[in-house]
Amino acid sequence: MPNTIIIGSGSYIPNRVIGRDFFMNSEFYTDEGEKIEKPTEEIIAKFVEITEIENRRFIEEDLTNSQIGYEAAKVAIEDAKIDAEELDYIIYASNFGEVTVDGYVNFMPNMAARVKNKLGIENRKCVTYDMIFGCPGWVEAMILADNLIKAKAAKTILVVGAETLNRVTDPHDRNRMIFADGAGAVVVKATDEENVGIISHNTICDNGPELCYLANGPSINKDADQKRLFVRMQGRKIYEYALKNVPVAIKETIDDAGLSIEDIDKILIHQANAKMDYAMIERLHKLYEVKDYDHAISPMTIQEFGNSSVATIPTMYDLIIKGKMAGQTFKDKGNIVMTSVGAGMNINAIVYKFP
Repeated sequence: MPNTIIIGSGSYIPNRVIGRDFFMNSEFYTDEGEKIEKPTEEIIAKFVEITEIENRRFIEEDLTNSQIGYEAAKVAIEDAKIDAEELDYIIYASNFGEVTVDGYVNFMPNMAARVKNKLGIENRKCVTYDMIFGCPGWVEAMILADNLIKAKAAKTILVVGAETLNRVTDPHDRNRMIFADGAGAVVVKATDEENVGIISHNTICDNGPELCYLANGPSINKDADQKRLFVRMQGRKIYEYALKNVPVAIKETIDDAGLSIEDIDKILIHQANAKMDYAMIERLHKLYEVKDYDHAISPMTIQEFGNSSVATIPTMYDLIIKGKMAGQTFKDKGNIVMTSVGAGMNINAIVYKFP
């Protein structure tokens, strides 16, 4: 059975740096629709204290999701040193597709097909899939790619994660300050080398009462246009759900790989909220009865890039593998975890061993 290895990566980090001043004229409301009377500066300062998000990146108005996905994909293909015509599949993870500046969502044609078109690929057997799976979409696309390769249905696959969340956030919701834009991509390929690449993976879907912890809904300002839908998030419930379930899911994936936490060099965890990410990594170590650990095991980009959903993990991978993230490197022949939690609620994790 072939294994799945990453042979190239790329990312697109928007040039627009959005700091706290961008939100200073905002009028924020509670989830119950009541205007928050605290000074906006105080609201923003509290938000930064909890999430550590000082800056985030937004795309320019003349750009689109598929365009930044294409930019990341182009770099990944060049890095992989392959001809794009070799690709058997393109799997594109996003949650809102091609969003206009006015916030209108468009999934036809699908995002993977748009990128195939922009890449100029003529291979009619290159299949284009979209993965809509919440923030864990890119990790799940990697799992799908691994399944296709192990089933010998494909040899070379482009996996893209890109999102333009700034266009689907409610201007009256404090949570809008979490979200950002960005794109990341990798090319994966089949190899006959044993015990390398994706050596274990795990997916959990809790779609009962957790279904609407993250969903679309009208503005929390009742005087605003109620026809347009925005990202709505039950932050406390998500925090409690993630802390309870994500560390367990990661441990199961590490155990399935026949490894322990001491064998893991890096954990690329979805950049959702710094406080939540720290808590999940700490809880994971507690499951292994480890009290003291090097916090560099879990690199953080959220402070400067914000939460770009499906793009956060492939962007972080690309930055580290190319030596562009200060103080972070991948160990030769080492093991890393890639893991995410998000709308569904869905959780997934991969253990990846460098060849």
